[in-house]
Parts: sequence; C-alpha cells; structure tokens
Amino acid sequence: MRNTIKSITNKMWSRSNFLFILVLTGNNLMAQKPSNFGDQHDGTYRNPIVYADYSDPDVIRVDEDYYMTASSFHCMPGLPILHSKDMINWKIINHALTLQIPSDFFNIPRHGFGVWAPTIRFHNGEYYIYWGDPDYGVYVVKTNNPANKWSDPILVLPGKGIIDPCPLWDNDGNVYLVHGWAASRSGINSLLTLNKMNAEGTKVVNIGRHIYDGHGNNPTIEGPKLYKRNGYYYIFAPAGGVATGWQLVLRSKNIYGPYEEKIVLEQGTTKTNGPHQGAWVETPKGESWFYHFQDVGTYGRIVHIQPMQWKNDWPLMGLDKDNNGIGEPVEQYKKPDVGKNTSETEIGNDEFTNGSLGLQWQWQANPSITWSASIAGKDYLRLFAIQNPVDAVNLWPAPNLLLQKFPAPDFTATTKIKFTVEWDAPGKKAGLLIMGNDYSYLSIEKQGQQFIARQIICKQAYNDSTEHILATVVLPGNEVYMRVQVKSPEASCKFSYSTDGEKYTEIGVPFTAQPDRWTGAKVGLFCISERNVRSGSYMDVDWFRITELDNKK
Repeated sequence: MRNTIKSITNKMWSRSNFLFILVLTGNNLMAQKPSNFGDQHDGTYRNPIVYADYSDPDVIRVDEDYYMTASSFHCMPGLPILHSKDMINWKIINHALTLQIPSDFFNIPRHGFGVWAPTIRFHNGEYYIYWGDPDYGVYVVKTNNPANKWSDPILVLPGKGIIDPCPLWDNDGNVYLVHGWAASRSGINSLLTLNKMNAEGTKVVNIGRHIYDGHGNNPTIEGPKLYKRNGYYYIFAPAGGVATGWQLVLRSKNIYGPYEEKIVLEQGTTKTNGPHQGAWVETPKGESWFYHFQDVGTYGRIVHIQPMQWKNDWPLMGLDKDNNGIGEPVEQYKKPDVGKNTSETEIGNDEFTNGSLGLQWQWQANPSITWSASIAGKDYLRLFAIQNPVDAVNLWPAPNLLLQKFPAPDFTATTKIKFTVEWDAPGKKAGLLIMGNDYSYLSIEKQGQQFIARQIICKQAYNDSTEHILATVVLPGNEVYMRVQVKSPEASCKFSYSTDGEKYTEIGVPFTAQPDRWTGAKVGLFCISERNVRSGSYMDVDWFRITELDNKK
C-alpha cells in the first residue's frame, strides 16, 4: 500500500491519467478503455477488441475460461497467454516460452524470425501450443495450467519453411498435424500439408501429404486451423495475403480430402482490410464466434471478433450485408452470451514495486540476467549500460531493449528516470524509445560535467544506417521525466521532457513510427554503452505509465 500511495500521490502524475479507473493487479495497472473500441459497457462491443499487436491470434475455451496466444517472433519472453471470462476483455497472464532455441541463434536479435502463428489446444487435461519456426520446424510446449510454467520446447517436425501448424486428436485415436509453407525458406507456398503424429502429439511419424493447393483462386493460403464437426473435417485458413486477404473454409468427410471450399469472410464495403486468420470458439450455450486479426501497419495486427453461424454445415462469419453468401466484419455487435461481465482490459503501466517486470515487457532476444535488476522491496527498475554488439552502428542489433506493444491508436507513454554514470566514462546513454525499422528516442547522457537530453532518429536501421541528432538541451541534473505522445493515423510521435513532472517541454521534431519485421512498432526503455569504454553506469526507472487518449476527440 505504501508504494501504491507513493506512486499515485507523490510522483506528480499528470491529471489526464485520472480519466481512467485504475485497479492495481500484480505488475499491471488495468484501465477501462474509452468507448472507441472494445467493451462498450452497454451489452455491446466495438471492433477491434484488442488494439495491440497480437498477430495470428488463436483462442480456445476450457469450461468457462478463454485463452489466447499469438505470434511473438523474436521478442522474449514469447508466446503470450491472455485470459478472458467474457471473450471481449483480455488480460495477459503469462508467457509460454522463456527461451527460444537454438539459444546460440536467438541470443542476438533476429527481427521477424522465431515464433510464427501458434495454435493453442486442450487435450486430456493438458494445454498444448504448437508453432512453426520457419528456419527450424514445428515445436510444441505444454502444461496443465496456462498461468504456470510451460514445458521446454519439443521439436515435433524439423524442417525449413514449415509454418502455421495445428493439431487434431481424432475420435478414432489418430492424431494429425496440418501446416503451411513459407516460400522464403522452402521455395513453395500456397500449399497445406497433413502429417500424422504419435499419440502424445510430440512427434510426426510420417512423411506427410499435401491436401490442398491454393495456387490460382486462393494464393498464399496459410495459417490452417483444423476442426471436426458433424462428420466433416474443417480447415479454416486465410488466403490472399496479410493486408488484403480473406477467410477461406475447406471441408471434407475424409481428412485427406478432396476438400470443398468456400470464402466465408471478406472486407466487402467495410474498413476492416484483410480480415482473416484466427480461431473458431463455441460458448457453453452453443454460440459460435470467430477471432481474427486486421493488419494496421505500424500498429501491427490487432484483434477482432465476429459472430458466426452455421448454415448447411458451412460457417458464416460477420454479417452478409450484400446477400452474396460471404460475411463482412461487424463494427459493433452484442457481446457473447456467456453470463459474465468483466471490465478490465490490458494497458502497459508498470510501477516496478514488486521485484518483477510486468508481463507486457519483452526483450529483443533471449534475455540475460545481467541486463537489469528489479529487486523486491525496491520501487524502481535498474537497467545497466550494456555494451552494444561488436560493429553495431545503431540500436537494431541491441538485444537489451525493453519494449512493449503500442496499446492503442492514440496514447502517451511517460516515465521518470535517474541516470547514474560511474567513473565519468563517456559513451553511455539511456532513455525512452520508439522502435521499428525506423526509430527515434529521447536520451539522457553525461557530457563533460553536464547532463543533456537529446532526440535521436535513425532511418532504415536494418541497413546499418547511422543515427542523427535532432535536438539537444542541457538538464539541471541526472533525473528527468520523459514523454512521447503517439497519434493516429500516421503514428506520429512527439517527445517532451520535464524536470518537475508537471510542465513538459517538447524537444526536436515529430517522428513517424514504422513497423519492425512482421511486428508493429514498440515503445519502451533502453540503457546502452559504446564498446571499449569502462563498464558501469545504469538507469533507474521509477515508473512507466501509459495514458490512452480518446481518438474521437
């Protein structure tokens, strides 16, 4: 309670933050969303229900609980586990993957590599998550409680370009795995392939067979989800590409086909581009719903949910507005009838008061214990000035960037930091970062006997481009409040700083955020040292707070 009172009353948080109703829960401050999207608190919801980059979402129901996971690519910890009671409001409760293997490969940032399009399933009292690593093959982890520790990864099917796996335990005892292909590694795509697995679902036991070819009508078919209903095997699969595609459903009485095909969801006249790739979920009362993503560029792939009906053993998603037999996404709709009414939705605040990081944070590679310290009884996070990798000219190859997803189209991120320079060694800096293919940050560093703040920008960081200084100001000391405001639709970012936590002064010029490789842009913290300088120095982060802005204003 002491730390809670201190953080709310003594840290001079701006008045705009009290527009939210705050509930302190573990590492996270949860906040009611404004009425732009998500739960409308009147029995309806507005899409998207999660305006954050949970790419390729998959969802299951177990009794009255719903669990979601999503692609995490190179960011660690990976395989986020989100939980909901009402299917609309979601909270991150865990990560299923704490170390990517092979570790030698993933101990350095591999932008866009790693965990692609996972599937979560529940079978015989255990939860399973399968995912495809395009360079190594299909892995699985499992647990008997998704909020607790998951097993170490097991390589189910080694190979290049094998992606988007989904299992099915059939009622005759057979166990199957369907997957797609990444042309960048295998030289082929637009194919779905079916394999058999052992009873435990931990090893593929045959060479497999192609069961659907999407070349022509359904190019780039991928992300298959395998279900069985009323004697039919169904494959829900996106086609047509991430930003412009549609949702296809295949069905057959024989799991090896031949498969009939039907487009069941398309953009139509709506603003929801590329609505596809997700999960069919059935409620205890028999309602069907479909989760999918929408690619919105810099903000990543955000999560929508569509009502779903079965007609003549075919699913119809959304609403068929033009009577062409294909559904279109809904903007607003009644909430699922699950008998629950929750109102908490994830937002990325962290007070750093309980000795562990909030679950919203991820590093850019497998983490090292040497990068940070969050000690019980201390109400700050300490980030150490870790030397940038050999030959690095910018932050692209830095593994120790502590980042989180953009949480909304319009928001501010504010933090209070203290930067301690040991030995007066030059070449060390820390601060607040917007990271992507282009990036910009507000840093604090020591220059001579003075501390200065700078706005830095780097364009096309992946091309080993150099950073450029846009503005420099002298600070009165080594403590500073830093803020960045992000505004849609361009994800325009304005940095500002304060010495008292009340009056903020803009610095530099606006920066347009850009996505990373297969992920949206991220916001967060860094503490870096140049190479070949004496070790030491660190940044103490008092708190990090997100204020979500109402974009209707």
